[in-house]
Amino acid sequence: MRIDILTLFPETFSYINSSILKRAQEQNKIEINIIDIRQFSKNKHRKCDDYPFGGGAGMLMTVQPLYDAIKSVQKENSYIVLTSPSGEIFNNKIAKDLSQKEHIVIICGHYEGIDQRIIDIFNPKEISIGDYVLTGGELPAMVIVDAVSRYIEGVISSDSLKEESFSSGYLEYPQYTRPADFLGYKVPEVLLSGNHEEVEKWRKEQSIKKTKNVRPDLLIGKK
Repeated sequence: MRIDILTLFPETFSYINSSILKRAQEQNKIEINIIDIRQFSKNKHRKCDDYPFGGGAGMLMTVQPLYDAIKSVQKENSYIVLTSPSGEIFNNKIAKDLSQKEHIVIICGHYEGIDQRIIDIFNPKEISIGDYVLTGGELPAMVIVDAVSRYIEGVISSDSLKEESFSSGYLEYPQYTRPADFLGYKVPEVLLSGNHEEVEKWRKEQSIKKTKNVRPDLLIGKK
């Protein structure tokens, strides 16, 4: 998979060159490119924003630099995403769906947003990572890339995907490692018993309990 991220602030993306994402790129599981939108501005000062017609607070990303930046990477198989607080809330299903794409172009919104004509021309999928507003789309872009990359074959183990939160519809059960007793806080005996059937039963019960306490909305419709 190839992911091209269009941004006004490419320096914010050092995260993608660390940990699992770094290894995935080194192993050619995924290709991530950061494109500086300012390079496409025809303004002598590389200006990419202007006041909105009709007035209003803030500035808008202008249409020309962004249009040319998108066209520089767009292919027949490109799937275009726009990070936007007015977009669909990002979730596990969207991450899985995006992981099946061959080429994703992520537009990082900034300021008060982008010129509507970009949306009219390219019809991007607008995605929000939550009901709040950030100063720019760079953080949401990194969240999307991280979540999507985990579903690309070989990036992480398939066993990890099977047992993590949301994979079964419930939150993940509590987990423990050594030591078995820390300051009087002990690991549940069932996890030390070696009885795999009882361990699985305990984990399922704990997943349901945690989901009920933390995210009861996930239980709607479940028996």
